[in-house]
Amino acid sequence: MTGRHHHRQRRATHDAAIADHGVNSRRYRDPRFEEIAVKVFPGEHHVTASNEMLVTILGSCVSACIRDPLIGVGGMNHFMLPESNGGAWDGVSSSMRYGNVAMERLINDILSRGGARERLEVKVFGGGNVMKSSANIGHRNAEFVEDYLCAENLKITAAHLRGTLPRRIHYFPATGKVLLLELRHAEEQAVFSSEANYKSKVQSDPVAGSVELF
Repeated sequence: MTGRHHHRQRRATHDAAIADHGVNSRRYRDPRFEEIAVKVFPGEHHVTASNEMLVTILGSCVSACIRDPLIGVGGMNHFMLPESNGGAWDGVSSSMRYGNVAMERLINDILSRGGARERLEVKVFGGGNVMKSSANIGHRNAEFVEDYLCAENLKITAAHLRGTLPRRIHYFPATGKVLLLELRHAEEQAVFSSEANYKSKVQSDPVAGSVELF
């Protein structure tokens, strides 16, 4: 086992506790889908073995939706910046805003619950340049997640990355299905402000517009 993978395994129990912390305040009944939904905010991840629907809104952020289809365990993360060399920003949970930390913890959490790397199904979304900026943080996030998964020899089975519009993601780990809705330009500032404040508002309004399936 490599040092990197060993480090992941040692943090498995702690990471699972971080993922479950405060989850009850993010869980709600979605009448449209007749499912229990869990909001995944920036800097967080959630892994489940039940028929939950994981929901998030992405501007420049990226979410990876990963599952082991054989055992029915899967989850979603939501990260804001590509990579942290120091490993922490303002405590353990806040470091999840970095892509390398968020990806390691999501994968590690699934493996700790019986998942196998060779079976992982990976879908990635987000990374839009929703605000005019020379930093192009959204596209940098998209490039990071592609490079990370390539380096880890994990194949991307579906993706919807880059562009200029925010996205709303509904992920069903039990089946692997993803519903994606690109949001209107008028909603860009609200999404950007939410990400800047390290929060995201997932509304329970009816989904409108064109929904893509992955």
